[in-house]
Amino acid sequence: MARKQRNRAADYAVYLVVRLLVAAVQTMPPRWAYAVADALAWLLYTLVKSRRRIALENVRAAFPELANDPVKADRLVRAMFGHFAQSVVELMLIPRKLHVGTWRKHLALPEGNLTLPHLLTGRAALIVTAHFGNWEIAGFHLGLCGFRTHAIARALDNPYLQRFALHFRQRTGQTIIDKNDDFEFLTEVLKGGGKVATLADQDAGPRGVFVDFFGRPASTHKAVALMAMQFDAVMVVIGVPRVPRTAYPQRPDFDPTDPLAPLFYAVRVADVIDPREYASDPNAVKHMTQRYSAALEALIREYPEQYFWLHRRWKHQPKAKGAKAA
Repeated sequence: MARKQRNRAADYAVYLVVRLLVAAVQTMPPRWAYAVADALAWLLYTLVKSRRRIALENVRAAFPELANDPVKADRLVRAMFGHFAQSVVELMLIPRKLHVGTWRKHLALPEGNLTLPHLLTGRAALIVTAHFGNWEIAGFHLGLCGFRTHAIARALDNPYLQRFALHFRQRTGQTIIDKNDDFEFLTEVLKGGGKVATLADQDAGPRGVFVDFFGRPASTHKAVALMAMQFDAVMVVIGVPRVPRTAYPQRPDFDPTDPLAPLFYAVRVADVIDPREYASDPNAVKHMTQRYSAALEALIREYPEQYFWLHRRWKHQPKAKGAKAA
């Protein structure tokens, strides 16, 4: 069937609203910008009831101790909305606040010794992460430091917003690879020893490989492990959570009363997986997928309010053995 024709006027109107919001946030004092984030979080929590219900179902299933504690479960979901509203506003501020001379005030690299060797070598690398913390800031930062990386992403349906998002994501040197249309380009990048980032925590449908994620089978895309094996690419599993500044006291002096104090993240390395370790494993794809999923889960458990619980991560489940026989 042909794709439904989009309303270009409506798309452009949405684009104008987004551009006006971004311009307004970038010109107002940071305290006001964070106040906008708080208001946005409240609106989303209050008005988007269907997604709030999905988030509550997910956190209760992921954390059984919350199943009988609706107050704590609701508090976690509210905190999630608050975190992501803050992150969206911070993404609007980052182009003006995060520069070569200022990034150390806003980003910590506690395990840089685990990532830098794989960024500097000629061997291909897959940077595997999730919808957790502020995943966009990592690619922005790598570009600031002179690293040329690529990221796999789905193109937005709104063509005007897509061009705007591409400008932001690629302004420091990162190149976006369309997950649906740029397979040949992706192949060329990995063959050439390129560094490619990908989000690896979405439901892969009935044909995905099922691995354990928070105690439940989760359909997960096979492509990440397959690419690692095909192109001999090291998998570096990371997360970029918002962290308290007190956790990294060695950072440059920063006034805790500064309105930008909340803008502080750490690039955490959860695991480094070498596909060569699985060369003789007949179930290498599943075992590698399970390993990086477990690594991401461990990070999320540390900062559960920073995971995007709005996804239907466990939408598909393995078919019962008897159903297939019948």
